[in-house]
Amino acid sequence: MTTPASGSAERLTAWVHGRVQGVGFRWFTRARALELGLVGHATNHPDGRVLVIAEGPRPALEHLLAWLRSEQTPGEVRLVVESWEPARGDLTGFVER
Repeated sequence: MTTPASGSAERLTAWVHGRVQGVGFRWFTRARALELGLVGHATNHPDGRVLVIAEGPRPALEHLLAWLRSEQTPGEVRLVVESWEPARGDLTGFVER
């Protein structure tokens, strides 16, 4: 298990475009996020995108983002659009929605 570096928490919002529904994408995202000690969720949207919201230390979030953009994910990721903000602290665990 990877332990993220300590530091102030941030919030990553990532919209994942491509063939990312019905292929285990949210399950794998959850597993990776939990390994990194992050909290948040991965949510399917009707337009075929998956919304990933995660909070934790910036290095761990960057690791998750790099993984979302890699060829190691299930399905086919065409584009990941991310935004950053300070953590809100309103998330617990990491769930699939």
